Amino acid sequence: MSETQLSLDQVEVAYGEKVVLRHLSFTLAAGEIGCLLGPSGCGKTTALRAIAGFEAIRAGRIRLNEDVIASPHRQWPPQQRGIGMVFQDYALFPHLTVAGNVGFGLEGLDRFTRRAKVMELLEVVGLTGHADDYTHALSGGQQQRVALARALAPSPRLLLLDEPFSNLDVELRERLSHEVRDILKARGMTALLVTHDQHEAFALADRIGVMEGGQLRQWDSAYALYHEPADRFVADFVGEGAFLPATVTVPGELEFELGRHICRATLDSTPGQVLQVLLRPDDVLHDDDSSLKARVVKKAFRGAQFLYTLALPSGSTVLSLVPSHHDHAIGESIGIRLEIDHLIAFH
Repeated sequence: MSETQLSLDQVEVAYGEKVVLRHLSFTLAAGEIGCLLGPSGCGKTTALRAIAGFEAIRAGRIRLNEDVIASPHRQWPPQQRGIGMVFQDYALFPHLTVAGNVGFGLEGLDRFTRRAKVMELLEVVGLTGHADDYTHALSGGQQQRVALARALAPSPRLLLLDEPFSNLDVELRERLSHEVRDILKARGMTALLVTHDQHEAFALADRIGVMEGGQLRQWDSAYALYHEPADRFVADFVGEGAFLPATVTVPGELEFELGRHICRATLDSTPGQVLQVLLRPDDVLHDDDSSLKARVVKKAFRGAQFLYTLALPSGSTVLSLVPSHHDHAIGESIGIRLEIDHLIAFH
């Protein structure tokens, strides 16, 4: 089992009477990349600032390796925590070259060692030919790489990234997410980012925490968040899907408009109880031979696939991802069938 690098235990942050973080607890193993994901105002950036040392905590404790770096009684100053940070706006120094920015935190090294370290990091982030350029001459993606190299230069114990790709266009954001993950993994770096973009979270992180109202709703893998959400908020926030009313027939089984299905979540439920089942777009398959029919009411082209919104006979709607060579017209009825590994139901 990997050694735990970062641990938050029942952390609370408040501004006067307003509690911004409540009972925040999670752990991040050495070499893991974690993510706090949630809408604006959910407390994720406050959590990052508390870990960095920019916000005091009112309850709980934050541990980095074996050191308690924050508690209500003692707060380590930011500069003593051994934490690197990549800010949302990169916070680069315009009067310094790329090499000057990257080497800014290496003042304790002699000139030759410092230059060698800087050039090594520029090679890691793919900016070897830009050492003597000024940052205003770089693209947004290149500036983001400079900020990453500068944060990595002092060999921090933990790297924090605050919405690191929010200023970039969608295509560049996706590509850089994968590249940054590769860089961090190659260096064995433990990292935590915050974002409101689930695609960034899925591309970068090993463990993701969904936050809402200052609380952590679920801390899990991307797969588990999507297929096994802990509650209705997580189910709504992560991925796409539709909810259908369902009735418990016997413990462990549900019946709804699309048939009877096994559902482990209802093992403690009583027959006749009405729940809501979650159907993801990949649960609803297009099948011309199926006796179950649904009418196309909306369609969104996504290159290799269409995302169809389908109306069932009751008027309820479900979503379905269908290969794009199946180009059906609005109003057309198509055959569907369910293929579900984990049926999830909520009260």
